[in-house]
Amino acid sequence: MTEAREEGKDEKLRLGGMALRNGVLVHGPTSWACAIRRPNGELEVVAARKRIISSGVNNPLLRGPLRLLDAMAVLPAMKRRLPEAKLAFEQPRTLVGMALSAAAVRVVRGSRLRPAVQEVASAALALTPALLALRSDDLAAYHGAEHISIGTYEHDEPRAREHERCGSHLVGPLLATTAASNVVVAQVPERYRPQARAAASIGALAVATEIFGWMVRNPEHPVARALAKPGHELQHRFATREPTPEQVEVAEAALRACLELERAA
Repeated sequence: MTEAREEGKDEKLRLGGMALRNGVLVHGPTSWACAIRRPNGELEVVAARKRIISSGVNNPLLRGPLRLLDAMAVLPAMKRRLPEAKLAFEQPRTLVGMALSAAAVRVVRGSRLRPAVQEVASAALALTPALLALRSDDLAAYHGAEHISIGTYEHDEPRAREHERCGSHLVGPLLATTAASNVVVAQVPERYRPQARAAASIGALAVATEIFGWMVRNPEHPVARALAKPGHELQHRFATREPTPEQVEVAEAALRACLELERAA
């Protein structure tokens, strides 16, 4: 999933995206579009305005969580308009992975491991459902097609299936901030712990998003390179595959439809 942001009126829009098992969702600051390939080979595209817009929010504590909410709020609308779109988690093995991951996290947190080790292990286990979903060749290929279409638009030249703003690069910062915040929560009196954990989760996401933004602006910094390494390996080895020309065509159709709405705003 690629992060969306807007640079300015004289620069190209920075678009976000999400791979589906049978297509691609592309979203910009105010609009979204989804294209899928039907079993009979037909290409179908839908597009609409967003109901939640986060592009104007500059508060560092709010913009990360709001951007995530912005992107997630598109999904129910997309499913209403295009019920045939197949989300990554709409498959049995992903649901099984989510259940097993939650059970494993409870076991780890009830163990005698040191708190910091518990939190790092718990954060890593939380990635299991995503890894199971990415075992789907079509999903990984459409993820690559999403990156190729958005990257080619942004750079005005053909791009590879990996993208420097892919959400996989958020993995390193999010693992670190989540582990650190949960260590702090463990010191809170038990009766206040649920509220503290909820606040810490939002705070960890906000801080991780800000770190991710700094990484994008400073890609050659040694710290940025180190934090990006887990996400790069995930993206390169698991999250993307070379798409077919037909899959790239789907991604480009979603891109064009989204840009048409954005330019008409």
